Amino acid sequence: TDPDKLGELLRTVQRYQGGPVVRAALALAPMLFQRPNELRGMAWDELDLDAALWSVAPARMKRTVAGKANGAPHVVPLPRQAVAIFEALKPLTEHSPYVFRGERSAQRPMSDAAINAALRTLGFSADEVTGHGFRASARTMIVERLGIAESVVEAQLAHSVRDNLGRAYNRTEFMQERVRMMQQWADYLDTLRNAPGK
Repeated sequence: TDPDKLGELLRTVQRYQGGPVVRAALALAPMLFQRPNELRGMAWDELDLDAALWSVAPARMKRTVAGKANGAPHVVPLPRQAVAIFEALKPLTEHSPYVFRGERSAQRPMSDAAINAALRTLGFSADEVTGHGFRASARTMIVERLGIAESVVEAQLAHSVRDNLGRAYNRTEFMQERVRMMQQWADYLDTLRNAPGK
């Protein structure tokens, strides 16, 4: 949650020399801040790059059994930077159902350990950063550094709300705010990565 340290992490990730699939996932993980399993299991048919939206299938979300079976998709607005990454990755993996196809099989997503293994390769210990930790970083910094309402961030994190009215409100509202927030966050990450003198 320290801007300088996050900027250093982003610059290190940018220098990752591994394969293009893991490199793309590493770039998108802090930007989209969804759960690692949701990111790695992303299917091409969940993406609408023209509309700049990712609709995570309800069955893949962390939900109750009923929520997985009958719930609405979780919609993630895609900032311009994310759309560009997906467009660059598409020629490499569009023959697979998975955006982040497995190394050994196009019919499987990449390993659930791939992002954390890449972070270890880059010299970051498990105590310093994990793929899931990008959610906490975004949750804290979007509120503290960008001044965006917690309720908007919570809706984007797909955190459940305790009361029925809150659940309905979070599911149906905030889309315009979330579109703006996701672009602001991606721009902020660019600013940290490109900090002068670094």
